Amino acid sequence: MTAMTESTRAAALARTTVPTAAPRHAPMGRLLAAEARWVLRRPRTLVMLGVFALVPVLIAIGVAVADDTPGPGSGLIGAIAGNGFVLPIVSMTMALGLLLPLAVAMAAADAIAGETAHGTLRGLLVAPVGRLRLVGMKAFGVLLVATLATTAIAVMGLLAGFAVIGGADGQLITLSGTTLGLGEALARVALVVVWTVGQLAAVGAVALAISAYTEHPLVVLASVLGGLIVFGVLSAIPALDWLQPYLLTSGWTAGVDALRDPTPYGGMIESSLRALCYLGLGAGVTVHRMLRRDA
Repeated sequence: MTAMTESTRAAALARTTVPTAAPRHAPMGRLLAAEARWVLRRPRTLVMLGVFALVPVLIAIGVAVADDTPGPGSGLIGAIAGNGFVLPIVSMTMALGLLLPLAVAMAAADAIAGETAHGTLRGLLVAPVGRLRLVGMKAFGVLLVATLATTAIAVMGLLAGFAVIGGADGQLITLSGTTLGLGEALARVALVVVWTVGQLAAVGAVALAISAYTEHPLVVLASVLGGLIVFGVLSAIPALDWLQPYLLTSGWTAGVDALRDPTPYGGMIESSLRALCYLGLGAGVTVHRMLRRDA
């Protein structure tokens, strides 16, 4: 009895004299840098960015070979001829229909579901990183892919537009028939880039929420692409016009408004607010799931 008491007292003394080191959290900047390296090291990410960079080049070559000239009824593709500044905006608008959401869905699928399938998410859940910080890391990786993909299209669109199609002396001829200077033209391209990334952020948030509930990346891809197709079908049915304000894909052609003078910002603002709602919903579901997920 005395020996047990002495051992108990010794253990208690050891606990009081040798404090346990509190777990130290890595700086958020280091975590984001590690996630960026992890994302950019994936070969499919690099291949995907290369494919996106080719999209405006192929459009430019097609327009140059066809030798179309803009005119009534020629549409956006016809407006590209002789006006290189139109190419990046048209390319981003066309890619937003399917290609860019596919890239974001793939990144979100790899972020959580892919890590779960490979067994690497367990180590992140038990590490002293914090569940909220972990969600922030994964969201940053998805946003990085969206930004790089959109920027690749915009930059290559500008280069291909001037190299293959040419420009009106460094000016933008709007769909309204007016002419804008170089600075304002670049500002409008940058505006469409930011707006497109905002739409993709909403897609990425929803994809991350789905990814948090499954360990199969293909389920995320199928769910996101299937949802976009369903949204497109619903928006094409006149009897369901009352659904338009609730569909994420509604207003995805608003980027073309940057080619008009003066620019009607109503479509961009409305679609941005809608994307913000989807972003908040997806982020909330993801955080709720990750905070209650077993290690």
